[in-house]
Amino acid sequence: MVQPVAHLVKVSVPNYLSGLPIPDSIGGWFKLGIKDWLALIPPTAALAGLTYISYRAFCPKGRPAPSGRVNHRIMKDNPKVVDTIDVEDISEKAAFCRCWRTKNWPYCDGSHGAHNRETGDNVGPLVVNAK
Repeated sequence: MVQPVAHLVKVSVPNYLSGLPIPDSIGGWFKLGIKDWLALIPPTAALAGLTYISYRAFCPKGRPAPSGRVNHRIMKDNPKVVDTIDVEDISEKAAFCRCWRTKNWPYCDGSHGAHNRETGDNVGPLVVNAK
């Protein structure tokens, strides 16, 4: 496994690069023929692709901005999600969801645990105790 990689890095790539028609002076670029320019297209495209991938990976401005949306499925037909619960209806305590991932809205079902592992967030439920 290592020998083919070593051959590629030590022999094949250097031989390929040494065979490219790269001129020694600025004036030499104007003397290149059509075949010379065509020979320069693959390494130029590879370099441009590597530059683009590096930019996207390491530059924060290169990554798409994350969506500001937190609610992806609860009451999407309403312009605003509002729930009213009477404190008198709570027998001992109630845990209310704050991560928007629960399947038992508005109560917490523990979905924030998976959400926190996936995103690095630290959200938990709102717990209301009855007096």
